[in-house]
Amino acid sequence: MSNDLSLAQSHAFQLAQTLMVAVTVFRSNGAFGVLPSAELDDGEVEPIAEFDPFESRPAR
Repeated sequence: MSNDLSLAQSHAFQLAQTLMVAVTVFRSNGAFGVLPSAELDDGEVEPIAEFDPFESRPAR
C-alpha cells in the first residue's frame, strides 16, 4: 500500500502491461493499493481507476 496516488497508478499501469489483465487502483484505510480487477469484491474497497492492458487509457 502507498500514500502516493501517482506511484500507485504508475505501478498499476506496469502491472497491467506485465500480467495482461485489468488491474484496479483502490483506496483502503487512507492508502492506495493495486490488485487485479477480478480479485476485488464489490464494496470491499473504494476503486479509483482501472487499467486495462488492451486499452490505451484508464478504463475509469
